[in-house]
Amino acid sequence: MKADILSIGHELLMGELTDSNAAWIATRLPRLGISLNQISIVGDDINRLVETLSLALSRSDIIITTGGLGPTQDDLTREAVAAVFQEIPKVQPEIVEQLERYFESRGQVMPQTNIKQAQLIPSAHFIPNKYGTAPGWWSEKNDKIIINLPGPPGEMKPLWLEQIEPDLKQKATGEITVTRTIKTLGMSEGRIDEILTEHFGQTNPYLGIYSKQDGIHLRIISRAPNESEALQLLKPMEESITSQLLEYIWGYDTDTPAESCGKLLTAQDLTVSLWDTCTGGMLASSITAIRGSSKIFTLGLITYSNQSKINILKVERNIIVKHGAVSYETCLSMVKNLSLISKTHISVSITGVAGPKGGTKRKPVGLVYIGVKKGKKILI
Repeated sequence: MKADILSIGHELLMGELTDSNAAWIATRLPRLGISLNQISIVGDDINRLVETLSLALSRSDIIITTGGLGPTQDDLTREAVAAVFQEIPKVQPEIVEQLERYFESRGQVMPQTNIKQAQLIPSAHFIPNKYGTAPGWWSEKNDKIIINLPGPPGEMKPLWLEQIEPDLKQKATGEITVTRTIKTLGMSEGRIDEILTEHFGQTNPYLGIYSKQDGIHLRIISRAPNESEALQLLKPMEESITSQLLEYIWGYDTDTPAESCGKLLTAQDLTVSLWDTCTGGMLASSITAIRGSSKIFTLGLITYSNQSKINILKVERNIIVKHGAVSYETCLSMVKNLSLISKTHISVSITGVAGPKGGTKRKPVGLVYIGVKKGKKILI
């Protein structure tokens, strides 16, 4: 089966909101055996919506829309589906009662405009929404399916997981796609390409290589009639890559660098402290976002002024005067002094010119020193 995704709303076209819904839904389709034809963003214009829906129906079996299910005049998704299927929507009294109870539970009176959310065409049934006021639509006609979901991710995602995905799993036919992403750091893209040359050029499983901010990612894609066969097809290539690049692999699939570091620290019962005069707390935020971070993260300091460096952890004034706050010498003094006070297994100092303004020819924006002390060993 093939699908189109339509993200609806002028706020998306204006750049006021980022369309995260389409990307999220796209990641859910392959394991259902559904291939994605196209993602489109459409404004709140009835003629453009009807035109875009009609075009999508001409090439895909399933159309998934997000947004445009609210009670206001510019929420036109239901009207567009009705026009494409040439059906007249009617108000469903039981849904009106549900909406009224929803507002009453919050001490409010339902505005009359919300009645449009209780409309339904003959080819559709409601997708109940306990997370908001806007129920979705599931419409089927002439072997085509249109699924209309609310725009807020907090409503859309649970509706998808609880109601849409299970139903699509029963309806979808064709091959299942399974992916595995292997994340590496410390080896160039070209060198990895040389080492794994035997795996590139295959079609099933397929291997792609991508340069990312956190290293080089390798993505294996396999297709088979069912998930079990797809995984078996993927496994030999994954094992081969792992055996050849093991020391450079830091994570898989959705792993983040912070999560992988956290797992290593936790497994070895290590604690860490941080003194940050560069990122404004971003590094500490990454660490504390890890589940169980309280077991590994003992102390964090964020300072910016030179005087605070001198007063708090006693960086010698003459070091800063002679070499500057952003320097090898200052970073070294910071990590040594932090280690003495924190008593953690690992201490980290970071000082730099974060920008976007400032810096000099000798110390331009982007110059950063990072100090790491573990035991007696220090790396800058």
